[in-house]
Amino acid sequence: MCPHRTLQIACLTLALSLLTAPAQTPENNAAADPALPPAADESTEVTTIPIRKYGPKDVKIAQLIQGQPLRRAYPYAVTTLLQSLNERTTVKIETQPTIISSFEDPQIFNFPLIYVNAADRHDWLFSPAEADNLRKYLERGGFLYIDAGINAEFLRGSASAGQHHSFADWDASPELKEAFKEVFPEKEFEPLNRKHPIFRSFYEGLPDASGLPDTVRQFVVNEKWPEGSYSTVAMIVKDRIAVIATPVVSMGWGKNAVGNWSSTIRFRIREAPPDLNSILPTAIVTGPKYPVTREDGRQDWVFCQGDTLPAWVEEASSNWRVFRYYPGLQISEYAHVFYTRLGINFVAYALTH
Repeated sequence: MCPHRTLQIACLTLALSLLTAPAQTPENNAAADPALPPAADESTEVTTIPIRKYGPKDVKIAQLIQGQPLRRAYPYAVTTLLQSLNERTTVKIETQPTIISSFEDPQIFNFPLIYVNAADRHDWLFSPAEADNLRKYLERGGFLYIDAGINAEFLRGSASAGQHHSFADWDASPELKEAFKEVFPEKEFEPLNRKHPIFRSFYEGLPDASGLPDTVRQFVVNEKWPEGSYSTVAMIVKDRIAVIATPVVSMGWGKNAVGNWSSTIRFRIREAPPDLNSILPTAIVTGPKYPVTREDGRQDWVFCQGDTLPAWVEEASSNWRVFRYYPGLQISEYAHVFYTRLGINFVAYALTH
């Protein structure tokens, strides 16, 4: 771990220690001040009072689930991620999040971070009380992470598609943008540059990609997740990131009771076979085409076979490429490692900013 990341986590631990230490009273301040005269009892016998060291309490986060917690998306995800955070950093965090069902809950002010998978809230219309409470929480330093809060347009017709496709799009889902107009009418979600510190708050760069197939490795390293970055939008409150939203990440976190990953992940890779630019413009596709926002604000057009399966893309540069899907144990394992590191970076950033 780099020294600056160790320092960030150490600062958090120190701050928590200070918050839990007993308050100084005028009496014990005076007794410790050598500039003041000695106490009236000048006995030669010296009584040594041992210094009490107050360790920091465990950090706790909240998870919002509107409905039955047992039916939440990726039920092992958050607990597994927090266990990984405990094992790899100096933060001591309780691995079972406190479940809340609404931002009206007064408990939210007890937590530095609230996590919610967008699919675990069925209605993204905030009540006036929710909007007011959430505004105060974010203005006072709280951090909200909305997983699956970016959902490319071609995935919006299916309730589950956004939980199984992590497609890069630098635009928050319409229901989120509408909901947050009630919280901060003057603010909008902004795309985060791939160089943003949030992507290296603990881990820097990608996991070792040498075990991936050549075509997969080149796309992952150079285009899919360059330098460990990810499609992310943020809302800035009082000059700091207070809310982030991403395509689904939690599909890569969870391990089941016997320690195996609870999902299998494959890669979607863009490829450009010879003569593709002359073939695809006249090709027949059975599904519709959808716009997707790039990091720089330009648009690609994704053509689907069926409703939610991308087949090929006309990129903003006027190049055409096809989507090819790669399964395999090495690929799935690599994706899980990356998503876990990304989740740790998000939590570490939230707790140190």
